[in-house]
Amino acid sequence: MTRSMLLAASAAALCLPQSATAQHGAGMTMPMPAEPARADKTKTKKTVRPVAKTRSTAARPMHAPLEATNEDHGAADHHTASAPVAAKPSPAVPMMPMDRGHMRDAPIDHSAMDHAAMGHAGMDDSAMDHPTADHTAMGHAMIADPAYRAASDAALARAPAGAAMAGMAMGTSAGFYSQGSGTSRLPAAEGPMRGYMTQAGEWMLMAHGYAWGVVTDQGGPRGKSEAFVQSMAMLMADRDLGDRFHIQLRTMNSLEPLMGARGYTNLFATGELANERPLVDRQHPHDLFMELAAKLDYRLGNGATLFLYGGPVGEPALGPSAFMHRGSARYQPMSPITHHWFDSTHITYGVVTAGYATPAFQLEASAFKGREPDEHRWGIEAPRLDSWSVRGTWTPSPFWAVQVSHGRLKEPEAQHPGEDESRSTASVQYARGGLATTFAYSLKDRVPGEKLSAFLAEATYELTPRHAVFGRVENVANDELFPDHDDPLHDAKFRVTKAEAGYAYRLPIVGPLGLALGGTVAAYAKPAALDAAYGKTPVSWTLFSKLAVGL
Repeated sequence: MTRSMLLAASAAALCLPQSATAQHGAGMTMPMPAEPARADKTKTKKTVRPVAKTRSTAARPMHAPLEATNEDHGAADHHTASAPVAAKPSPAVPMMPMDRGHMRDAPIDHSAMDHAAMGHAGMDDSAMDHPTADHTAMGHAMIADPAYRAASDAALARAPAGAAMAGMAMGTSAGFYSQGSGTSRLPAAEGPMRGYMTQAGEWMLMAHGYAWGVVTDQGGPRGKSEAFVQSMAMLMADRDLGDRFHIQLRTMNSLEPLMGARGYTNLFATGELANERPLVDRQHPHDLFMELAAKLDYRLGNGATLFLYGGPVGEPALGPSAFMHRGSARYQPMSPITHHWFDSTHITYGVVTAGYATPAFQLEASAFKGREPDEHRWGIEAPRLDSWSVRGTWTPSPFWAVQVSHGRLKEPEAQHPGEDESRSTASVQYARGGLATTFAYSLKDRVPGEKLSAFLAEATYELTPRHAVFGRVENVANDELFPDHDDPLHDAKFRVTKAEAGYAYRLPIVGPLGLALGGTVAAYAKPAALDAAYGKTPVSWTLFSKLAVGL
């Protein structure tokens, strides 16, 4: 028990933003630049209220989306973060990305700007007094297209208070899609990336992180009862480099190596080694360094960009967004048993990705290290570029993200020496009004060796800002369940299905910090040949407490 408490305290400390600006607890803030006086005040019908001397205008809290127009900014006074209201779709206006490079393509008429499309949710009248502010100093993008903004706001209306800043889009996405792990895309209707956001000079900073306290009882003879802590802390920094270039720096870390090399119990999960033994019915811990990478965009105009992503630790263009970054898996306490079919490459030591992107399409190719991380989780392994992948993603509307990808991995698994792997994946993600879903297929073709396929369907539905339900169904063909060469079932392929459903109660604490309490129940379908090892009808249950920045 003492060890579990120490693990929980360490993970929670890692999750919290450490900068002084993150400690004020007023929610996400965005400093606004100084505002020159309007040259001709007689041309506007809006009556501007004076700003109270005791109220600071340097940093104003922003919470859930509100209904607001140029004629009625006062309505913002009557809403709070605990009662978010989706923004009304405003009349069509041009896309208005707020970074300097996009300003050439979309000049802004500040006198006619619809502030409802700008995401100034939670501000009172005095906070809205910036009719001619130079927004280009913000160095980030705001969603101005009514359809995309409305879809994003509909998700935030059901999210916990302070989970994300309305109308904000990191990087150069301009709100046409939500940024996933690596260079992957999620539907814009999942809402903006959740976390703490602030301005630091020319940089827009965002922090996200969590600590899960988990208690599970995995059923059957191979299952066991266990308590463990999962954790992750992520920091992103964005800024423009002149009119054409935009850079994003990322770091993501975890204290999960404190679990020990064997990780935690997860029935029917396989992959990687610990103490030179294959992990079976267990999920390995993540590494201390989950990502250490940068992305450089070059704007071609009309929303198109060329980009280069990479670093000593990163994620290649293969598969859908990693499970811990998908809205459809936001409150799932256990990793998918199909993890090594879809997103095992999300921690790769050595990645370079180049691509071409528009709001609706993205084509990219990666060179990366094919071997999965070893059991020594505290260090950075020597980068290598011995594998490759290609991926195409289509985001035709705010509600959909469709990807197909293929890669050739050089000896990815230590327990299959001399075997390369061809991996093909396809996924469809749909989101709308608090619902986020993922449907995916993957085929692992060992060269030489078996062809092993997997299917996944998962969803999270945020019923209200307090209540969420979620579920996941997986079906996988696995030949690693009996690693002992003397076992008669060694290398035999079995198709297993796992179905898990759960509930989460979300409790905002302060600003973007919140707590989710919940639990899941999982059942399995399997061949009768596995009854002796797993029992006839194993059932697992899990209870969790998730402390998160951007719940």
